[in-house]
Amino acid sequence: MIPLKDNIPLRRFPLVTAALVAINVVVYLLSIRHGGSLINGPSTETVVNHAAIPFDFTHPGDYCTVHTGVEELGNTVTQSECKHGPYPGQIATWATAFASMFLHGSILHIGGNMLFLWIFGPNVEDAMGRARYAIFYLLGGLVALAAQIAVQPNSTAPTLGASGAIAAVLGGYLVLYPRARVLSLIFIIFFVTIVEVPAVVLLGFWFLTQLYFGAAGLTSVGSSEGVAYFAHVGGFVFGLALIRLFAVHRKSEPPRYPVY
Repeated sequence: MIPLKDNIPLRRFPLVTAALVAINVVVYLLSIRHGGSLINGPSTETVVNHAAIPFDFTHPGDYCTVHTGVEELGNTVTQSECKHGPYPGQIATWATAFASMFLHGSILHIGGNMLFLWIFGPNVEDAMGRARYAIFYLLGGLVALAAQIAVQPNSTAPTLGASGAIAAVLGGYLVLYPRARVLSLIFIIFFVTIVEVPAVVLLGFWFLTQLYFGAAGLTSVGSSEGVAYFAHVGGFVFGLALIRLFAVHRKSEPPRYPVY
């Protein structure tokens, strides 16, 4: 299901959400200036220099990088290497916790994240106020990263993307507006249609899929396909748990009329 629009009216323009989308897009464009491509994202070097790596956080002073090589049979392989002290170009480990929130791996990665942020972020921002929303977003991203590190403390795979922080926004939205209607694009094999879906169904389904694939990744090597599912789970739970501490301007949900 791909969300297109909800039916909760806004009190004012979502300035912080728009700024977050703009910052993510600008960072993406800057990240591909010296390698990588618009479609496939930044180079491996850029990613390992700025993304958050769980091993680095659980082994203070150590830094990991990735080397790409070619086997005798001609296959490309990547190997992780960790040492005390940063490799050339790497930023401090604490700084990667923030930088990784605005770094994305491909055009599809950032496109999907920004779509969800733009659909669900404005009303959460409206309910909190701009300053509270900005703090909530950043804290959600940090908690999401902490959840991923807690589950895979020795992973040397770079973690990047805004999805952990956005998951916090989704969790908050679900608590505030569970009966909201979300116009969504649905794919059923070769059939495509647009229908209204209750927010509790759409976001509840999204959360359960993240939980399922995250659990599958712990039991089957390679099944998670490099996606930080537990960052999504951690961010979402953070949003569920703390949204009422941040939301001060909650609006009444409108009647179930169609959205266009």
